Amino acid sequence: MLLQSASFLNRSLVVTSFSSVSICTVKSAACLSSSSSDTGKGQSKLSSNKVTHGFHLVEGRSGHDMEDYHVAEYRYENDHELGLFAIYDGHLGDSVASYLKVHLFDNILKEPLFWSDPQEAIKNAYSSTNKYILENTKQLGPGGSTAVTAIVVDGTDMWIANIGDSRAVVCERGTASQLTVDHEPHTTNERKRIEKQGGFVSTFPGDVPRVNGQLAVARAFGDQSLKAHLSSEPDVKHIKINSSIEFVILASDGLWKVMKNQEAVDLVKSTKDPQTAAKRLTSEALGRMSKDDISCIVIRFRC
Repeated sequence: MLLQSASFLNRSLVVTSFSSVSICTVKSAACLSSSSSDTGKGQSKLSSNKVTHGFHLVEGRSGHDMEDYHVAEYRYENDHELGLFAIYDGHLGDSVASYLKVHLFDNILKEPLFWSDPQEAIKNAYSSTNKYILENTKQLGPGGSTAVTAIVVDGTDMWIANIGDSRAVVCERGTASQLTVDHEPHTTNERKRIEKQGGFVSTFPGDVPRVNGQLAVARAFGDQSLKAHLSSEPDVKHIKINSSIEFVILASDGLWKVMKNQEAVDLVKSTKDPQTAAKRLTSEALGRMSKDDISCIVIRFRC
């Protein structure tokens, strides 16, 4: 398993975080300004295998305020560099998504198992974060959020996790491969779990399958009214970054509703600047009449 050497286990976590993810209270986290026109880029500083990223977020045409948030930053633990990337797609408001932007990575990195068992640490942090959100519904409201997160360690290893339908897709030797699982209510495993827990999945003509006729994803943070029938357990995947791995796209379903994985990869392949690539993806999704908020991060690797 990654990061099991004594040097990793014996070091305490010392991080330098940027102002975009500064710590705040529950109430102030719910009041963060939304990133309706957010765009930018950056790169790793310490890793021998350089990592560059670009992001672009645009507000949808569905008539509500922007509910997507992102994280794209680097933190340092002694000589070890962590690239932290995430897309949070809120629903019924942006409070839960904005809370995740501030706190989820901190919760993951504070897990005692992070350096010895990253997969278990990520699962534990997702669970404890969801529990906290549900216990603070009065401050954060009744809504929820999907999530896709990526942790890049020293430019050589990446841990991808998700709940809901925000997605991560990798380009390996020019070919797209989906790294995450779309947690849709009608899939066999999700439907069985929902029904076993006393819920149901509705499928009306002209609509998408929904949990109890309400939510179009089977896993999410928050959603107090559906907590008995939703899961917050993420699917987690480890990817070893080598010369065959070119880039990874993280995006909300505003992109994936109108674009296939290989189409997205083909749009990015010829664009070396990741911020320009992210803009190309959002522009194409808008051109294909996506009405949802569209948020994406492109992470490029140079081995």
